[in-house]
Amino acid sequence: MKASRIIVICVLFIAVVVMGYFCVTSVTTPIKFENSRAEREVAVIKHLVDFRTAMVEYHHQNGRFTADADSLLLFLKTAPKKELLKEGSLTDKQLEAGLTEPKAVKILNEAKKKALKNKKLNLDPNDMDALYAYIWENDADVKKNNLQGFRRDTIELNMLEALFHGEYTAETVDTIVKIPYGNGLKFEIEVNNDYKTSQGIRVPIFEARAPFEAYLSDLNKQELVNLIDREKKLDHYAGLKVGDVYAPNNNAGNWE
Repeated sequence: MKASRIIVICVLFIAVVVMGYFCVTSVTTPIKFENSRAEREVAVIKHLVDFRTAMVEYHHQNGRFTADADSLLLFLKTAPKKELLKEGSLTDKQLEAGLTEPKAVKILNEAKKKALKNKKLNLDPNDMDALYAYIWENDADVKKNNLQGFRRDTIELNMLEALFHGEYTAETVDTIVKIPYGNGLKFEIEVNNDYKTSQGIRVPIFEARAPFEAYLSDLNKQELVNLIDREKKLDHYAGLKVGDVYAPNNNAGNWE
C-alpha cells in the first residue's frame, strides 16, 4: 500500500512537472519566436532598403527596372554615378527676363566650347575652375546674361561609394540581393516596366520580396505556420517587401 502510494505521488509529480513544462513552453515559445523574428527583420529591412536604393538608381539611369539580379549587380560594380554640382542661382530679375536653368546651362556650355577651341588660350579641359574663371571674365554672352558665378557641372562618382558611402565594395555588394538568414536565397524580384496610369502615363514599377519561409524557416515550425496563416487571413503579404508590381506606391516597404 505504501509502495503504491509512493508510485502515485511520483506519477502525479511527473505529471505536474510535464504540465508545467508545457505551460511555460506555450508562453515562452511564441515570445522567443517573435524576438528572433524582430531581430532578423531588422537585417532583412536593411537589405531591402539598400536594394531599393540600387533599383531606383538603375531606373534613373536606364529608364526601367530589371528583374535580373546579376544585371543589377553588374550595374552597381561598373556604372558611374552622375551627379550635378551647382554653384550660384538665377535671380528673380533674370527669371523675369526669360532666362531659365536650361538656357543658362546652354550659354555656359557654348562659352566653354568656344574657350577650349581657342588654342591660344591653352586651357586645360580638366581644370574646370580655370575654365569657368575665364568665361565669367571674358565671354560676351555670359557677361550679357550676368552669369558670372553661375556654374553647373555633371561629374562621375564611384557608384558604390556614392550610394552606400563605402558600406559595400565590389567584392561584397553581391549580398545586397540576398535575404539575410536565408541560406543564400535571393529576393524575389518582379517588374512591370509597361505599367500605365489611368491617364495613360507609363510608370515602371517593381517589387522585391522576402517571404517569411526564407528567413524564419529554422525557427519553430508551428509558430511560422501560424504567422503565415494570420497574414494571409488579413490579406497581407506573408513576409517583407518593397514596391508593388500592381500599382505605384513610391517603392514603399510593407513595414513603413
